[in-house]
Amino acid sequence: MFWLCATLLWLLFAVLAIGLGALRVTLLEPLMGEPAAHVLGTLVGCSLFFALIFRFVGWTMFSAQGQRFPTARRKNRLVALGLFWTLATIIFEFGFGRLVMGHSWARLLADYNFLAGRVWVLVLLTLYAGPRLAGWVIARRKR
Repeated sequence: MFWLCATLLWLLFAVLAIGLGALRVTLLEPLMGEPAAHVLGTLVGCSLFFALIFRFVGWTMFSAQGQRFPTARRKNRLVALGLFWTLATIIFEFGFGRLVMGHSWARLLADYNFLAGRVWVLVLLTLYAGPRLAGWVIARRKR
């Protein structure tokens, strides 16, 4: 059940990312230009994703049901969850971008150039580290 819910949440992430991208292009880019809109949109997306990750981790790992997991097993599951979400995102991004949209590899890789102001990698970092960070914060609160 855990992995089914994790997959459904990842699908929500994908829908939200597409929606946020559309809002960024239509609302933010005309006001502030593409580079600033990209950064702001990415930061908003990361914040929204982390809030959802935090709720999911609290519900699945620290509720009465989640307490059955020993601490080491919980940590391993949170790392696996972050890895799953990150890999699913990369596979979707490159698969959809290349096969459906027909983008070149250069165009697809351009968003990974942090030195050129492309901060997309922060989304991947949020998806990867978010579950473990949320677990750490929630565990510290419960002490």
